[in-house]
Amino acid sequence: AQAGLPLSLHAVRRIAAAARPLPTPWPAEAREQLVTLLGSGRPTVDVWEALEAEGLITRLLPDWERVRCRPQRNAVHLWTVDRHLIETAVRASEFTRRVHRPDLLLVAALLHDIGKGWPGDHSVAGEIIVKDAAARIGFDREDVSVLATLVRHHLLLVETATRRDLDDPATVRSVAEAVGSPGTLELLHALTEADALATGPAAWSSWRASLVADLVKRVAAMLSGDAPEEPRAAAPSTAEQERLAMEAFRTGGPVLALHARREPPGEREEEQPGGPEPLGVELLIAVPDQPGVLPAVAGVLAVHRLTVRTAELRALDLPDGVEGSVLLLNWRVAAEYGSLPQAARLRADLVRALDGSLDIAGRLAERDAAYPRRRGVVAPPPRVTVAPAASRHATVIEVRAQDRPGLLHRIGRALEEADVRVRSAHVSTLGANAVDAFYVTGDEGVPLPGEEAASVARKLEEMLRG
Repeated sequence: AQAGLPLSLHAVRRIAAAARPLPTPWPAEAREQLVTLLGSGRPTVDVWEALEAEGLITRLLPDWERVRCRPQRNAVHLWTVDRHLIETAVRASEFTRRVHRPDLLLVAALLHDIGKGWPGDHSVAGEIIVKDAAARIGFDREDVSVLATLVRHHLLLVETATRRDLDDPATVRSVAEAVGSPGTLELLHALTEADALATGPAAWSSWRASLVADLVKRVAAMLSGDAPEEPRAAAPSTAEQERLAMEAFRTGGPVLALHARREPPGEREEEQPGGPEPLGVELLIAVPDQPGVLPAVAGVLAVHRLTVRTAELRALDLPDGVEGSVLLLNWRVAAEYGSLPQAARLRADLVRALDGSLDIAGRLAERDAAYPRRRGVVAPPPRVTVAPAASRHATVIEVRAQDRPGLLHRIGRALEEADVRVRSAHVSTLGANAVDAFYVTGDEGVPLPGEEAASVARKLEEMLRG
């Protein structure tokens, strides 16, 4: 593998016939040779598959048999489970210069999804398997603990970065407690990227990379004792935001600004082969505070075929002496077909959506009917949950559902009907699956009581199932 040479069938069969079982724990030389193979980059794939074809891999790692040729549950994955694990190791070999323990990174990459051969949460099952496997391979107790943590939490960074409010200390603290040390955080960051890159183009983008990097920076600061314990102050308003807010207050209607930019390759979650280059848009909207802002904006964006990447909503303080409140919505969206709608058209439709004269539900129903659907294919039912202890300042409601045009509009409308206020929304889409987190409060601006939060979640799930 290091020389980039193929391993002949004759050689593999000779090894299979003559090789004796390794003792437990493995000798240091055997462990080092495994790490060397995993760190050889792209040639590792052919050598590994040659060994696997003759049953040598399952001799070394008995749990490998349960993931061998195992299909993935999520269509985002390009490879079967076993091939994905090797691809992750190949990707991880590119990051060995940025971590202090490349051997732990490579072995964690190889085994991070090993629990998918067992029932239940594969991360939980994988943690148990890896403790045993790593000890047999010959790692000491401390290294075994690090590997178990990496496998147990290999989805933690990307899920937290895309679904939680990073300005909330509770978010950062929960990750810091799970990770435990700067060294493990460094390894988990590299493993997260390697895992996503080995999954497929829908799993990683420069946007996700920047969110994860931001989270890692905050967690590292907390682990070193430099992070603040209290919530960070809201980001100061820019001159443009203040201008939009004052204009919205003066006119009594929505005001928006579009900033378009071409996205680098891989920025879109779902690239269209041979299609136009995706267009990324930073969209700022200022609206006088009123009910229905979130579903109205989300609906208008869906009607104009703008896919939401992230969404943030916050109240903007007006200058002293000016009474009233203005909501500022900071959206990051992408134009589906590379065609950006005019700001004037967006504003006109938003005015109509807010006053009720634009039938968003009808427009979206027409669009949905025009989409081709595969007969006989039923999507898994949506699931809505309340994230426990995710924030001290808001209730976090997480929605997992089949992505479809207008989904965010429907969710926003249901939350408005439940009489809760949305502080922020964190939208994430992987292939056909949407995972959205909403930070909500009651009218007094405090988190919802437990039973009320559960009731809101139940009603939202019923709406999405209907």
